[in-house]
Amino acid sequence: MKESALALSLAGLAFMMTVIWGGPLLRILRHFKIGKQIRVEEPGGHFVKMGTPTMGGIMVILPVLLMTVMLNAVSLIGMKLVGKSVLVPMAAMVGYSLLGALDDWEGIHGKRKGSGMRIRTKFLGQVLLALVLAFVLRFILHVPDLYLPGLRFEIDLGVLYIPIATFIIVAATNAVNFTDGLDGLAGLISATIFAAYGFISLLQGQVFVGRFCFTMVGALFGFLWFNVHPAQLFMGDTGALSLGATIGVVSLMTGQWGLLPVIAVIPVSEALSDVIQIAYFRLTHGRRIFKMAPLHLHFELLGWSETQIVQRFWLIGLLGAMLGVGLAMV
Repeated sequence: MKESALALSLAGLAFMMTVIWGGPLLRILRHFKIGKQIRVEEPGGHFVKMGTPTMGGIMVILPVLLMTVMLNAVSLIGMKLVGKSVLVPMAAMVGYSLLGALDDWEGIHGKRKGSGMRIRTKFLGQVLLALVLAFVLRFILHVPDLYLPGLRFEIDLGVLYIPIATFIIVAATNAVNFTDGLDGLAGLISATIFAAYGFISLLQGQVFVGRFCFTMVGALFGFLWFNVHPAQLFMGDTGALSLGATIGVVSLMTGQWGLLPVIAVIPVSEALSDVIQIAYFRLTHGRRIFKMAPLHLHFELLGWSETQIVQRFWLIGLLGAMLGVGLAMV
């Protein structure tokens, strides 16, 4: 109970810190003309968002880093490996945010303006970072391989752990990136996922991971203060890649990554819709299953308003998160 109260308090503090420094960050981004570039193929209603400040993931990352380092200073400086475990999701958050920032900057002011980094270069960076994180999780932190609902024992994956963990991290980072397309959607869904894994971490006694997750929840709520429709700020790949990778790492640290398709049902659905669309398009030589992928664009073209899509997707995501936490307790 004490740890739960502290974790929720951290969420509140992170929210206040993020909201306070959000205004100055907006002015900085506008000064340097770091604005959103809209793709031609996106629905016409998105063109009003052209030029809206992006790279807003910085708004989340800095308060989380500051609070986590301050809260765990004694453990980080000392020799307690349990306390130092929080360094891994922090490293994932920072590493992928830097990769995302390079992509955002390249798409705004770089040689590939409007496109960003080459897909192969970006994917290679994701895989290399994920491999490093997977090795650290396996051979330094010795996190549990896999827990499944109803089983009272850990499933040993052996040599398969590294490729599976790498896939989980890369898949999660791209899934959240696909979800980031409507005002408030990725932030709200990510906050719900972090809250679910925060509860699971506390139930497992991983208090450091639990605190980190709820600090992320508070910071994301602070970001949503500026990102809800009509958005004053977008997270960009700086935020989306970072959030996805961190979700993947946290799920691996708890050993409950098998519940990701339930807890992260919306990002998983968004990513699968894109994969299905591309595969079906190629197999049928031009036919489509969805009007547009990822999934939220399909519903937008069906006539749903942006607010309706975000609210309905979040309701489904919330139910998935609640179900996932319940399954983790079985």
